[in-house]
Amino acid sequence: MSKNSKPLILGVSGASGLIYAVHALKYLLAADYEVELVASKSTYMVWNSEQETRMPAEPSAQEQFWREQATVAVGGKLRCHPWGDVGAGIASGSFRTLGMIIIPCSMSTVAKLAVGLSSDLLERAADVQIKEGRKLVIVPRETPFSLIHLRNLTSLAEAGVKVVPAIPAWYHHPQTIDDLVDFVVARSLDQLDIDCIPIRRWQGSK
Repeated sequence: MSKNSKPLILGVSGASGLIYAVHALKYLLAADYEVELVASKSTYMVWNSEQETRMPAEPSAQEQFWREQATVAVGGKLRCHPWGDVGAGIASGSFRTLGMIIIPCSMSTVAKLAVGLSSDLLERAADVQIKEGRKLVIVPRETPFSLIHLRNLTSLAEAGVKVVPAIPAWYHHPQTIDDLVDFVVARSLDQLDIDCIPIRRWQGSK
């Protein structure tokens, strides 16, 4: 049984950088959080492209898949949703959550959220967080940003969405790729008041 009374929605879009989602899930489950996970349709293609791995579509098989990728066999609670199931609980404002994080977040997802379009469950769940005034964090993984990207991101920021680009710092003296990834994930979860990743934080100049 999760120690947290409300679940966190973890959205995974078709942007490059699935390692960010895997690390976020790993630490959330290890910290006994309840996670409602929804991956967009294009995420299946990205898994195949980046990891040469096929993500299953069936929810129970997908749960096992994500736990294997995160190397967390037990702990927390994970529920996976098909991308097209717009009737899922997380599609309703009456479904109480801790908030939602989309990591990584594609510019296509950003654009749809900025104009209020919901073509799948990920976008609908995010739209619900915005309309309910709940916490929504997006982690865009794109470079460079075009003027259109920046305007869409500005629209979301004006609506209260926290925008945390996948840009690591260096003051914590990263030694591995995992160190860089963990920093971005930790700073993203900070926006949801979740502190479950042991990173070296800035202590001031010496």
